[in-house]
Amino acid sequence: MKNPNISRVLKAYRKLNHLSVNDIVLKLESHNLPVAAKTVYGWESGQTQPDADTLLVLCKIYHIDDILGTFGYRDAADPLSLSEEERNLVMHYRVYPDMQRAIKKLLEMD
Repeated sequence: MKNPNISRVLKAYRKLNHLSVNDIVLKLESHNLPVAAKTVYGWESGQTQPDADTLLVLCKIYHIDDILGTFGYRDAADPLSLSEEERNLVMHYRVYPDMQRAIKKLLEMD
């Protein structure tokens, strides 16, 4: 089943990153994913959708970190939907295990 958000998001993020369709064609070729410009236009118009591998590469090109949220696969009200700041906090929490006990105490989780 097609996700109608994919075409809208791909076009918006291409423009947000100041990339032309030809830029995308070249970047995909550098990832061994040769496509024609008309294929990219097809993705952006919703006529077709990229396969999963190509979509992941496009997300990397467009700097899309939250793939599920960006394409509408996760409800924004989902309590596990983390903001960029929250993800950053979790990553720092994991990097500093010696501080975890103090953080738990501060948050009254101990």
